[in-house]
Amino acid sequence: MKRKINCETARNFSIVKALEKLGHFPKKSTEKEAWFLSPFRSETQASFKVSKTKNRWYDHGEGIGGNVIDLVCKILKCSIKETLAFLNDSIATIPFKKQLVFNEKETGISILKVQDIIHPALIQYVDSRNITLPVVKTYCKEVWYTYKGSQYFAIGLNNNRGGWELRNKIFKNCCSPKSYTYIKRNCNQLVILEGMFDLLSLVMMDDVLLSTSDILVLNSISFINDIEKYISKYALVHLYLDNDSTGQKATQYLNDKYKVSIDKSSSYRNYKDLNDLLSHEKRKTT
Repeated sequence: MKRKINCETARNFSIVKALEKLGHFPKKSTEKEAWFLSPFRSETQASFKVSKTKNRWYDHGEGIGGNVIDLVCKILKCSIKETLAFLNDSIATIPFKKQLVFNEKETGISILKVQDIIHPALIQYVDSRNITLPVVKTYCKEVWYTYKGSQYFAIGLNNNRGGWELRNKIFKNCCSPKSYTYIKRNCNQLVILEGMFDLLSLVMMDDVLLSTSDILVLNSISFINDIEKYISKYALVHLYLDNDSTGQKATQYLNDKYKVSIDKSSSYRNYKDLNDLLSHEKRKTT
């Protein structure tokens, strides 16, 4: 049986490994130190330093530092007891058996494990995108995978060909085969969205619409032609594509070709997409 760690032994837990468990990976690393983007704010230049020799961290942006217990408590906003439980959990280091392996030659990604979403870093990530855990669990999974020899984890949306759209705070990847996601409920109306977080955001804003519609997530605007075969089957098609030139052109194309299609982008006219609108609305209420 694995012995539980206490505060004294926990301080020896590698800060770099703890950050990896939380979904943060170094921008540059040497034998003695590693530099990260700060886990406490959005930034483009790495200002968060970890001394590998002393196993201490220092955030130059905030002028604070400490040990691994201080760090996990601050990132997860949890108690010391909860931090010890997190560090005692060996989920990030166990050798997963390869249950599912997709075409690694195409993307360099190999799936190791698919499970319900439980990792604190992913829960924190979806919360930062203003999506509740029950909503994301309804449509997505926690996916562990290898990429260029390193192991990662992400929120995953399965597509129609068995591939995965993968999102975490650091990366936006996909696992071959790439395709759209078609959720069929035998409804007479269809909702077409561009990406995973458009779907999750719309559920947050209009769950009634989503629960009474079939859903089609493109996962790439390049699949517009591939999904046209479905459109004629519906009495009504709601288009929620991004407010950029590519999304607008795709919307115009479908509107011109199909009388059943309705452009819904006016509902988020001043925002780039549904999640941008959702985030803005949440900020107004806090």
